[in-house]
Amino acid sequence: MTAAGSSLRPYAAGDDIALRDVCLRTGDAGADATGLYPDDELLADIFLTPYLRFEPELASVLVTEGRPVGYLVATADSVRFAERYRREWLPVFAERHPRSSGVEPEREDTAIERVLELGHTPEHSIGPDLETYPAHLHIDLLPLAQGQGWGRVLIRRLLGQLRAAGVPGVQLGVGERNRNAQAFYRRLGFRPLPSTPEDPYRLGITTDARI
Repeated sequence: MTAAGSSLRPYAAGDDIALRDVCLRTGDAGADATGLYPDDELLADIFLTPYLRFEPELASVLVTEGRPVGYLVATADSVRFAERYRREWLPVFAERHPRSSGVEPEREDTAIERVLELGHTPEHSIGPDLETYPAHLHIDLLPLAQGQGWGRVLIRRLLGQLRAAGVPGVQLGVGERNRNAQAFYRRLGFRPLPSTPEDPYRLGITTDARI
């Protein structure tokens, strides 16, 4: 399968299973994370599902031959998102993915435990410079859909939605090992945030940017 004939559309409720698969198959710094964590649902339960529940109108899906092969999810307000996550989603998440028995949060030092702790502390999604960059996003494309401009199209669509809603900017975090994603965001015009100019892994762009 190639991404020829692909199209972009809004998220629909029946997309969840396919999008969770995309999240898993790109969850290891862009590579397949199947089997990397004790539960293959862990990544989607942190970085995908709560966004679909809270702000489905900001979710876009890339479809090839009738099958979702990529997506973008976002929140327009990172503080509000974290509050809703803690109130509405964390009880569900904690039941599915309990913290390791007897391990204090400050002692979480393995990769698995660090990711698990992200799911238990939604405030991690609140970055700096919120006055200018209150929104944040996550985007994942399967390899067959990469390198064809679809990531740019997805982000351009989101910028238009946020701009229409009066949101001035959006930020994101990118993994240190994910060099391809780092280069992609730089090409689009994402830059380090004003308060953290030396941090190349937390980037932002204003919604009036032309990409």
